Amino acid sequence: MSILVLKDANILDVLSGKIVNSDVLIENGIISRIEKNISNGSAEKISLNGKLLMPGLCDAHVHVTAYTADFAKLKNTSPLYVGIKALEILNGMLSRGFTTVRDAGGADWGLAKHIKEKQALGPRLLFCGHALSQTGGHGDMRGPGENSLHQCFCCAGLGHVCDGLPEVLRASREEIRRGATHLKVMASGGVSSPTDRITSTQFSEEELLAIVNEANAANIPVMAHAYTARAINRALRCGVTSIEHGNLLNKESIKLLKEKKCFLVPTLIIYKALIEEGVEAGLSKEMVEKTYEVLDAGIEALDFASKNGVEIVFGTDLLGIMHPRQLEEFTLRSKVIDPLKLIQQATVNAANLFNMQNEIGQVKEGFLADLIVLDGNPLENISLLTSPDKYLKFVIKGGEICIQR
Repeated sequence: MSILVLKDANILDVLSGKIVNSDVLIENGIISRIEKNISNGSAEKISLNGKLLMPGLCDAHVHVTAYTADFAKLKNTSPLYVGIKALEILNGMLSRGFTTVRDAGGADWGLAKHIKEKQALGPRLLFCGHALSQTGGHGDMRGPGENSLHQCFCCAGLGHVCDGLPEVLRASREEIRRGATHLKVMASGGVSSPTDRITSTQFSEEELLAIVNEANAANIPVMAHAYTARAINRALRCGVTSIEHGNLLNKESIKLLKEKKCFLVPTLIIYKALIEEGVEAGLSKEMVEKTYEVLDAGIEALDFASKNGVEIVFGTDLLGIMHPRQLEEFTLRSKVIDPLKLIQQATVNAANLFNMQNEIGQVKEGFLADLIVLDGNPLENISLLTSPDKYLKFVIKGGEICIQR
């Protein structure tokens, strides 16, 4: 059994914002004791010299297999090549302090299994397999002149196209059979799909209800891609667990999010990155221009939802060459969110969404030892989180030191 003692740690309680100096005993990947002057002769000991210890970060909306922003190209790439590139992307996330991430389309059980077998490869990976999309929806990457649909559940790509109850039921059950920790449904149009409109709703309510019912039967949540209030509200009424993006929400959306105890996962950095790097990353100019329809509304929606008590979770949605910009999400959100609430979005709120509230998101006895060490206090300066090469000294996942600077 591996034993590690972190000495002289300034531990951040992410619920209260209080900082307490103590030692932390980690046994077999679990935080077993937090108290002063822990002594264990067989343990590895690291003195943090008063540096700040906090939970590892969570990103609730990633695409770890998206080595390119061109999803049509991704679909036709060797799964072996995509898997190798995904490990590079995941390793980058871990080096930035993310110890758990939730994939929003593309990752599968094999990738998650490999990371579980070797902690230092990347963050703990929650996966949905392929996102479920209607024909011509946000997961259908065919151009208007392409009529053949070549897809399978094992190949690389963002989405799986399914129409009508038999097809959506089979697609949902296939992803559940393959171990999905959640389902992803495209409930509105999006930027990176070639033939849909951002303002459209997608799937009939009957189809959405069928997908949600399958997830409920398997005791897993449903994440719904949705931009407009119309799409958001119908998805919430159909029982989804979280709204991804949500840029154009309205008062009714806020009411439903709170009433149904659902989560909002904004992804602000992707819009900035798409405008600055989208064409270089593989998207057409026409697709990038769709970004302007939702760009300015993102920060307003975040502010509106936060002020009205919606539970908000950290997400980024980056693709291809944009992945290294993951921590810039903190910078953008900090314009309207105070540091403690922002840290909660990337820790305890994410843990609640993942249904892992008794495992991750806090430095607490009995929790997984998913931890980061910072040289400074992010409550006083949130930018400490955005400069890992300078301030991030340790990343510990499952009790294993994965990154040390």
